[in-house]
Amino acid sequence: MTHRKRALFIAILGIGASAGYFGYHSHIDNVRAAKLEHIVAPKPFFPPGSPWTQDVSHAPVDPQSSAIIGWLADAGGWGTGKMRVDFSLRVLQANANTPFVPFQKGPGFYEADSDKISVFPLPPSGGVEGHTDYKCPEQSDCHLIVVDRGHGKLYEAFVANYEGGILSATDVALWNLNRVYPPDGRGDQCTSTDAAGFPIAPLLFNADELALGHIDHAIRFILPNPRIRAHVFVHPATHAGAPRGPVTAPPMGARFRLKASYDMSQLTPAAQVVAHAMQKYGMFLSDGGNIALTAQSDADTTAKYSDMDFTTHDLADLKITDFEVLNLGTPIRLTDECVLKP
Repeated sequence: MTHRKRALFIAILGIGASAGYFGYHSHIDNVRAAKLEHIVAPKPFFPPGSPWTQDVSHAPVDPQSSAIIGWLADAGGWGTGKMRVDFSLRVLQANANTPFVPFQKGPGFYEADSDKISVFPLPPSGGVEGHTDYKCPEQSDCHLIVVDRGHGKLYEAFVANYEGGILSATDVALWNLNRVYPPDGRGDQCTSTDAAGFPIAPLLFNADELALGHIDHAIRFILPNPRIRAHVFVHPATHAGAPRGPVTAPPMGARFRLKASYDMSQLTPAAQVVAHAMQKYGMFLSDGGNIALTAQSDADTTAKYSDMDFTTHDLADLKITDFEVLNLGTPIRLTDECVLKP
């Protein structure tokens, strides 16, 4: 590695001081220089003031945090017993040349919860969750996420399928990227393509962020439905899906934070980047499932996870007991009576 490339790495990581450089030495050496030169930090999805980019380093812990964490630990902790990362969700970018295709309601369409649209942007060479094209196999979630920054819109669809020149989906959420949404988001009792009613894209970390050495937003996480409190949610969630847990379980929308006392030295450099974001921005309980964390697929990023040797198991040392629950506020009873706000 040349001196010029090393200097470039330091500038991109924003470290500046030589001590910082040596602290990230292993991380830097595992990133391919030719790629790193062209990586641009991802833009925030929403304006300042949105909960997804709120610094919660010093936010108060909920009075029930210890009880909730203790119950979760006894119940088995993360869905697979250890924290793992799923890399199947793509975040596609639309531009002025991206075609819009007709949209129609799919089987079991969520009429009340879905935004009313007639067309959907479909970038060439894209694909739904876990697939290289827009064809959705049966019994698959098939999330489809397209960012249209030119029009200030984020399109997210669930069980999306493109066939015969028409895109269909079970649920569609259209987010305004120029808006700071209130605590009740698109409307209380309304789900989105995530059970909690959140936008998905702003909570996914990606390979470019790991290569740059910082993640500047909260992270999406999930738990098995029996380990999420039944019948309630807390803001900024607006819905709860189908949790079946007791009152000692965390409600949908809960924000967890990695304890400041956690010893980062046991993690790989790339995993430390994720852990630092968990300390500063926390992570939101967003849906029911088994693989705790969701990262953006590197099919659409400059850097690749293999560049940093980052794998699904690199955060396995993080236990439920390493986290604390931030102030929950007042739980809201789930009624499923969604009325979308304008």
